[in-house]
Amino acid sequence: MIRTIGKLARFGRDRRGVSAVEFALVAPVMVALYLGCVELSDGIAVDRKVSLTAAALANLVSEVTGPGSPPSLSTGDMTNVFNAASAIIQPYSAGNMKMTVSCLSVDANKNVTTKWTATSNGGVGGTASVPADLTVANTQLILAQVSYAYKPIVGYTISGTLTLSDKMYMMPRMTAPTYNSNSCT
Repeated sequence: MIRTIGKLARFGRDRRGVSAVEFALVAPVMVALYLGCVELSDGIAVDRKVSLTAAALANLVSEVTGPGSPPSLSTGDMTNVFNAASAIIQPYSAGNMKMTVSCLSVDANKNVTTKWTATSNGGVGGTASVPADLTVANTQLILAQVSYAYKPIVGYTISGTLTLSDKMYMMPRMTAPTYNSNSCT
C-alpha cells in the first residue's frame, strides 16, 4: 500500500509529458478554428462575388445602346450578357448560379409591372418588391437577381448547401431595351 502511494506521488510530480498532454487537448480546438476560418472566408468571398455579379448584370443590361429606339436585345445578346456576368464568379462554379434579369415599368400611379424577363440556369424564382424610393412615376427599372448554391467544403455535413443571393435595381442609361420584341414601356 505504501509502495503504491509512493508511485502515485512520483507520477504526480513527473512533468515530462505535460507538453504532449496540453498539445493533445489544444490541437483539436486549433484545427477546428482554422477550418472554421477557412470556411468563413470562402463563404464571404462567394457572397461578395454574387453581389458583384448582380451589379454587373444590371449594369450590362441597363447600358444597352444601339440602332433603333429603344435599343433591343436578342436571345443571343442576353446569352452573352449572362456569360459575361457569370465570369465574375470564377474560380467558383458558374453552374451553381442562377440569374434573372427583368425590365420593370412604373406607370403614372407608381404601379410596377414586369414587362419582360430573361433567365439563365433556371433563373431566380419569385418576384421582388420594388422599394418605394425607386418607384418614380413613368420610368423603367432593370432588376437583376442572382442566387448561388454554395456548398461548404468542410462544414457541409453541418449546414448543408447554403443559398446566397442578391439583387440590384438600376435605371436604364438612355431608354429601357426591348427583349425579343417585348418592350419595357
